[in-house]
Formats: sequence, structure tokens, C-alpha cells
Amino acid sequence: MVLALATVIVGPLAAAQAQRIPVVRDAEIETSIHKMLTPIFRAAGLNPGAVSIFLVNDDDVNAFVAGGQNIFVYAGLILEAHSADELMAVLAHETGHIAGGHLVRGSEQMERSRLIATIGSLLGAAAGAAAGRGDAAMAGAVTAQDMVRQNMVNFTRGIESSADQAGLRFLAQAGIPADGMLSFLKRMQDAELAHPSGSEYTRTHPLTADRIEAVQDAVDKSPLRGGAMPPGYDDMFARMRAKLFGFTQPQAVARVYPPSDTGIPAQYARAVAAYRNNYFPDALGRTDALIKAEPRNPYFLELRGQILLETGRLTEARPYYERALALLPGEPLLLIPLAQTKIDRGSDTELRSAIRDLQRASVDPEKTPPIVWRLLGTAYGKVGDMGNAALALAEDNLARGDKPNARAQVDRALQLLPRGSPGWRRAQDLQREAEDKPG
Repeated sequence: MVLALATVIVGPLAAAQAQRIPVVRDAEIETSIHKMLTPIFRAAGLNPGAVSIFLVNDDDVNAFVAGGQNIFVYAGLILEAHSADELMAVLAHETGHIAGGHLVRGSEQMERSRLIATIGSLLGAAAGAAAGRGDAAMAGAVTAQDMVRQNMVNFTRGIESSADQAGLRFLAQAGIPADGMLSFLKRMQDAELAHPSGSEYTRTHPLTADRIEAVQDAVDKSPLRGGAMPPGYDDMFARMRAKLFGFTQPQAVARVYPPSDTGIPAQYARAVAAYRNNYFPDALGRTDALIKAEPRNPYFLELRGQILLETGRLTEARPYYERALALLPGEPLLLIPLAQTKIDRGSDTELRSAIRDLQRASVDPEKTPPIVWRLLGTAYGKVGDMGNAALALAEDNLARGDKPNARAQVDRALQLLPRGSPGWRRAQDLQREAEDKPG
């Protein structure tokens, strides 16, 4: 896993950036969720390749759409979901928000509400002035604010119901039973009754009796009711959930996965938990057992590489990342640690190979973890390419919101890089971004 705060990522994460939402990058979980959602994306008329999945390192039970076709899935949602069909149902609902253009409509509704509030306040002020009463003006402002709140509540309930109906259609077209949507919503409703302050999910996705009744009706009438999930879905879900328990709640693994559970997901959770608890020999032994059971599983190889890398055994880590990459060619989240092992070797050949790996890992700047820019800055500096080193450090500083240092590195890059070269032009772009960013 590669942890990267949304505050240091640009592009589609701009909405999350303002809220300081911690995004954790994990190739297995992102790939598994995307693979499971692909039939739903197609049913929604979306290009699966244009939709990105981001994992939020937070135990709240939630998911949301932001910045276009980007779905943010909270770790807490995966841990709370009881089955693959529950997770798919929630994310089909989020896909409904994308297909329905609800982000744009929400912004338009907010603007309309603000206009209503402004007009109401002005009318109240005018009435108060005419009557010589300040309390009338205040009453007008309060009434306008109440109207805005009610408008937004009604709008939110409407789009939530619309997203439910869209999600139900997409699930049906994809051949996935909608039972999970009903069981999940009922469980959230029970939690809301037990804790009136509500969960993060019910605060952002208001539940109403009408919503649950509509889902109940759809499930009752569906020929898919009680049916099985598509092949592989249950196993992918079980593994990602086990992995997340190991990484985020290692102390809970023994309770969730008792010794009697000898399945691969349970073994996976124990291996990750041992690593997170700094029991490194135990973690390596458990990971070896997983690799022996599934020698062509790139994620087990990645885990062993990560344990070795983070305990300073970079030379030993390298072959595991290379084997994982042979199974997942071009995976950016494997190229990054492989580049780290090459930078550690320090030879000119290894450094230039690391630069090529990092360039491949940053093909999509919108999803590039900031560590890539720092590693590129280090590698370029070691081979004496100070212009590109400055450019990489400018990217890093800008991504982290450090505008003064970003401008300094941009100025250095513009002085050192050949005028008109791709790097020089990129430095000009960064110069404009650094000037535009507040701070």
C-alpha cells in the first residue's frame, strides 16, 4: 500500500483535497473493485477505463463521487459490508450519481439556493426598512435560510432516490442480485435508530422510508433475488476485506479470523497484521506460505517485497517486485518500490533504469503519488541532471501545497532545462499553477 493524503494529490482529487481526505493507494483493492464494477459501468453507459477508484483510509462507512468520474471508497465501507453484493450495491448507487450528472446538478441547485437566500434577505431588509423594524429584516433572512435548507434537503433526498433506482437497474443489467442494497440500507437504518446522531453514511446519504420501500419492492420483483454473485466476486471481496483488516485494524484480526479459519483470506489478514505489528519474521513466514499456495499471485509477492523494503532489505526486496511486475506489467504501484531498490544501488545504470520506471509510473499525473516526484528528484540529482531534478521537486512541492518552494524549483528548472524542451514547457505550466494556487 502507498499512503498519500489527498491534500498532496492534484487532478480529480481536488474535491477531496480541500477536505484533507487520506487516500491510500493499493493495486489489489483498486483493481478488484474496478473489475467487479466494470459490468455496472457498462450498464450505466460509462467507459470503464474513464472511471477511477480511490480508497480512503478512514473507518467511516461511506463512499462518494467527486471531480467527475471518480469514486472514493472508504475502508470502513469495505470492512462493514457483509458480502460482495452489499459493496457492489453501494457502489452501483454511486455509479448512479455519475450517470445522473448529480454533481453538476448539485452545484446548480446550490447556486439557486444561494440566489433564493440573497433575494429573501434583500426583500426582508427592504420590508424592515420600510416599516422601520430591524426584526422584520432579521425574520426575512432567517426565513430565506430555512427555505435554502429545505430546498437542499428535498434535492438531496431526490437524488439519493434517483441513484438508488439507477443502481438497481445497473445491477439487474449486470446480472448482480440487489439483495445487498436492501440488507445494507436496513442495517444502516437500524444503526441510525440505535444512534440518533447517525453514521457518516446516513448523514451524506439520507435514509427515508420511501427509499427502503422502493428497494424492497425492486428486490421482491427481481428474478435475480437470492442469486449468486458472478464468479470470483466473493473471493476478491474476501481478500480485500482481509487485507484491510490486517492493515487498518491488526488488533482485530484474531477476533475476526479465529485459528479455526484456515482459508486464504484469513491467512492473508494474519500475515498483514503481523507485519503491521512489527513481527517481521512471523510476517515473512506467513507470506511465504501464501506464495507457496499461490506462486503466481502478484499481490502476495508485493507484500513480501514491501516487508523487506520497509525493513531496509532493499536488495532482497527487488526480485519480489520484479516477479510481481512480470505478472502485472506496467503496474505503477509496483514500479515505484522497484525504482526505490534501484536508486539504493546507486550505479548510473540502475539510476537511469529507476528514472524510466518512475516515468512509467507517472504517466497519469492525476493518480501519481507524491513519492514519485521525490524519488525522481533524487534519481535525477544523482545522475547530474539538475534541471529535471528541479522540475520533479517543483511537482512535489506544488502537490504538497508548498507554493514558495515550488516557485523556487520552477525558476531553477526554467534556467537549467533547454528552452522549448518538454520539461521546460512543463515547468512553465507549473509556474502558472504555482502563481494561481493560494497560500
